[in-house]
Amino acid sequence: MAPSSLLVSSLDEIEDFLPCKTPDTWIDAALKNQDILLIDHANCEKKAASTAINLIYRYVDDFELLNKMSKLAREEMRHFEQVIAIMKARGIEYQNISASRYAAGLRKKVRTHEPAKLIDTLIVGAFIEARSCERFAKLAPFLDDELKQFYLSLLKSEGRHYRDYLSLAKKAAGGKSIDDRIAVISEQEQVLIETPDNEFHFHSGPPAALTSK
Repeated sequence: MAPSSLLVSSLDEIEDFLPCKTPDTWIDAALKNQDILLIDHANCEKKAASTAINLIYRYVDDFELLNKMSKLAREEMRHFEQVIAIMKARGIEYQNISASRYAAGLRKKVRTHEPAKLIDTLIVGAFIEARSCERFAKLAPFLDDELKQFYLSLLKSEGRHYRDYLSLAKKAAGGKSIDDRIAVISEQEQVLIETPDNEFHFHSGPPAALTSK
């Protein structure tokens, strides 16, 4: 199952948006920690749905945002169900693991006044979805057939989520450029992706044990 030309085009767009590629050492760590990969992936899907629902509660006057976030939340919870079904079939226990520094690290750059807070929050959402999409595509060729097909199947929806977040951010800016805010958050994203992490997560940086050698 190979990505269609449309998906390849979307992946090119996403890679252009992201400030850096996922380090190969992270791919190596993911392949060695597939149980944790799936557990943290499930956590990420829950958190993505929660973020969308929080936006629905906070910004009730934007019907486009309400509709897009409602659809996104449903899709993320469907992905969560798919991940835990794979975990159950493989005998992987769903256990508590520490939270990744990634999303919290990105949100440190979110401004606190409106509409700047909404704009930055949506841009952060775009980066999270774009990075997830990039990692699904990069991991897929190295996985067993079931996981490969599952991760490739997620590319279309994750790419759409990235574009939805970005278009909503542009709308929230009222026609003003958001390039400067994308640049600020992009710089932070690159630091989080390239700086070594002591623990493996779906959005972690390269393993500290490997990068320190």
